[in-house]
Amino acid sequence: MAHTAMSSVPGASLRNQPADERRARFLAAYRAVRAETERRASFLSPEDQIVQSMADASPTKWHRAHVTWFFETFLVREYDKSYALFDERFPFLFNSYYVAAGPRHARPQRGLITRPNSEEVTRYRAHVDAAVERLIEHVSEEDAPRVFEILEIGLNHEQQHQELLLTDILHAFAQNPTNPAYDPDWQMPRGATGPREVNDFIDVPSGIQPIGHDNASFCYDNELPRHDALIPKMRIARHLVTNAQWLAFIEAGGYRTPSLWLSDGWAAVQAEGWEAPGYWRQGDGTWHVMTLGGLKPVDPAAPVLHVSYYEADAFARFAGKCLPSEQEWEVAVRAGIIADAFGLSWQWTRSAYLSYPGYRAAEGALGEYNGKFMSGQMVLRGASLATPDGHERLTYRNFFYPPARWQFSSLRLAEFP
Repeated sequence: MAHTAMSSVPGASLRNQPADERRARFLAAYRAVRAETERRASFLSPEDQIVQSMADASPTKWHRAHVTWFFETFLVREYDKSYALFDERFPFLFNSYYVAAGPRHARPQRGLITRPNSEEVTRYRAHVDAAVERLIEHVSEEDAPRVFEILEIGLNHEQQHQELLLTDILHAFAQNPTNPAYDPDWQMPRGATGPREVNDFIDVPSGIQPIGHDNASFCYDNELPRHDALIPKMRIARHLVTNAQWLAFIEAGGYRTPSLWLSDGWAAVQAEGWEAPGYWRQGDGTWHVMTLGGLKPVDPAAPVLHVSYYEADAFARFAGKCLPSEQEWEVAVRAGIIADAFGLSWQWTRSAYLSYPGYRAAEGALGEYNGKFMSGQMVLRGASLATPDGHERLTYRNFFYPPARWQFSSLRLAEFP
């Protein structure tokens, strides 16, 4: 599972505030985040909430239960000794990959868990919510720092799953020949307005630049420690690559030209039969794309979405450019020189997902959150249209395997003199 993160969960910067204020703000934060998960799930029927369309995706019902298990396991059971488990089966069913937290149901088989049903998961959420709220209101001053720290992680964790809830159900609906809409009123968010010149590249501040989180507010351990990186003289595209540009790539035979592709990428093209981005479909000479609002005509001006790292790399080679590194992207955003860094798509970089110099994973089961995935994946930066409001951060590092296309993933180009 990949992660997204946020810097502005209400209460996330309240560690040194008076106890009563911390309690009130964290209580409000908890209620708001939990309500947003239920709001997103409310568009779905009980049948919708069971489906698992591939091993990398999870059912909506499982997402709702898993984030609840997280609070139950790492917060309530640790700090409320009077707490009674809602159901002794649930820790096995709804653990994800936390080996230290105990055995777990196989990820590819989550869609087979028709029982407990969605109503039982709703009751489970209410049971844990009541326990968490009691803990927030009555936690001792001695335990409060650690309780609020874990609560903060849990809120960010749940917001990550709010995004996955949408990407996973979109993948499921894309397999349905009736092209159902998650939300018939959904519209693609508007990005930056104005001309989008293909050659609109801007100089990125070069030299030694700080990279990573400053540790003044919440962040994940993979954003630390803050360190210096040498940024070469280079330029980055102001805008994201558009569907019009991608159509030109398709029409020029981009998916049929092996010289544009990494070896593993070309193997994926042939094995998967890729001819266009994920969810694109051609009919009567017109391209359509499956969206959260159902099947829509491809908008030439919108950023291309649902492309893999392999496709992003091939397109960059086709354009005579490259992808920026995650460090170059971060410096460019900090300098305010690029448009739509957040809110439309995650953007592939050419950086492998590795630890920063001096990185150390957290102790215990929560140390499994990021560090053990630092192999074979590539970094994406930014935030997408499915990311909850306020959930983006300049230094956040998303990561996926190179063939992944079901996320709202896109790209911007870079060039060197």
